[in-house]
Amino acid sequence: MTSEYLKFGSSLFGTDGVRGLANVYPMTPEIALALGQAVAHLFGGHRDSARSIVIGKDTRLSGYMFEDALAAGMCSMGSNVIQTGPIPTPGLAFLTRDLRCDAGVMISASHNIYQDNGIKFFARDGFKLRDNLEIKMEESIRNRTFESYRVSSEKIGRAKRIEDAAGRYGVFLKEKFPIDMTLRGLRVVLDCANGAAYKVGPTVLSELGADLITLGTRPDGRNINENCGSTDVRALSEAVRSSGADIGIALDGDADRCLLVSEKGDLIDGDEMLSMFAEDMSKRKVLKTPLVVATTMSNLGLEKYLQGLGVSLARTGVGDRYVVEEMRSKGTNLGGEQSGHIIFLDQNTTGDGLLTALQALAITIRSGRTLSELVSKFQRFPQVLVNLDVTERKPFAELGKFSEELRKIEGELAKTGRIIVRYSGTELKARIMIEGEDQATIDKFADSLASLLHVELGSSSVDN
Repeated sequence: MTSEYLKFGSSLFGTDGVRGLANVYPMTPEIALALGQAVAHLFGGHRDSARSIVIGKDTRLSGYMFEDALAAGMCSMGSNVIQTGPIPTPGLAFLTRDLRCDAGVMISASHNIYQDNGIKFFARDGFKLRDNLEIKMEESIRNRTFESYRVSSEKIGRAKRIEDAAGRYGVFLKEKFPIDMTLRGLRVVLDCANGAAYKVGPTVLSELGADLITLGTRPDGRNINENCGSTDVRALSEAVRSSGADIGIALDGDADRCLLVSEKGDLIDGDEMLSMFAEDMSKRKVLKTPLVVATTMSNLGLEKYLQGLGVSLARTGVGDRYVVEEMRSKGTNLGGEQSGHIIFLDQNTTGDGLLTALQALAITIRSGRTLSELVSKFQRFPQVLVNLDVTERKPFAELGKFSEELRKIEGELAKTGRIIVRYSGTELKARIMIEGEDQATIDKFADSLASLLHVELGSSSVDN
């Protein structure tokens, strides 16, 4: 019988777990309970020996609701639960390994507004679950196959909270910073987005010796990512300029991504950071293979810059877990996204904003150069990105006038640019990205496509 919890024909999982508006399907406590049962069943919570699953969260108000619902589902299947409280997503990935848990679950909607929330899953090795395992979980919920595996009252699992989770992760981060280096003498502005890193971020940077100025470290359950963090660096840029800081660091709500601000107050995105890290790692001969993995959204400028270093660029679909999967298959240790997910695969299993910041700080110290100097040779191709709120996700090929215009523009760009049109995996949005040699031309193309999409999909708003 089809589960009453799942809407017919719907899919729970997107590009990064389950995500949506809190207390609205699919982000309801009923679904969270079922997900807790399904993940416990998947990782053997029904066996004779109790298993353990660790749950982390960011600072959203709804996190309490989902944390308890997940834990209840897991305990009903005989799994023991460890609750960490607020912890960055990469910290949860680390703790899954460090605590020898059978799985990890992170409650976060990353860079989204506080009304949204999400649930993403990690295997015992700290890597995000592959698509086939998510499909198994969804089938288990849809068909209620886990129900017959609920344990007897004598074998119900226990839930406990550990108080030193952030401290453990902080030690892990400091161990990744070169032992012969200190941050003494560097003025750093850190914006934690009122999110999961609001404690551990300032603690780590201060203990390494930074002259630290902090923003976004007073979460109230509702102000996560609000006019702060990686989604809005205006306050950070101003703070860097006014304080004469050497660097600004912008994290997102779950601190798995990082954007930087130079000493001049200019934004440094993920593509520029990848160019900087690739050059440094190549020089130090620690880039395992002459290959960096990024996504279809990374600028052509990154590809050209890497070619100059003798390094190739492989592209994947959007989503840091797809970047990680490609890195693992290719045997390389550097990859990331323009949005600031940077993955050092020999150091952590997922994007890690604080780790990224520490690696950038190490490069500035090692080279004796400013951040703006380190990225000065990077030449970005003109790019435009348009996001449209849509009412549904129709295949683009079924949108007559839009698909016709798209083919025409693809022909005109030919070898001088790129165009990517896709739906967001976490929001009801369509995204149009165009790169080319002339900004005015690609702006014209983007406006034309956006207008047609607005008509054919009933989009309600447009933002660049």
